[in-house]
Amino acid sequence: MAVREKLAEVKSVADLLDEIEDENLYLALITVDRRTLQIVLLKMQGYSTKEIAPLVHLTAGAVYARLAHLRKGL
Repeated sequence: MAVREKLAEVKSVADLLDEIEDENLYLALITVDRRTLQIVLLKMQGYSTKEIAPLVHLTAGAVYARLAHLRKGL
């Protein structure tokens, strides 16, 4: 329940970065662009790739590619 409450509190990219306790994850995320961080935040909030695409003005394929690239870097 506490994890779910924490996720509910994360409403912005700044909140997302502030909540990360793992130093390696933090360092990986601060190197990506803001739009990718917005995608990560929306995914954490439960949005699908197809729902995220118009919100960040990208195609669903581009959203998927950004997430895949981020995963590969982690």
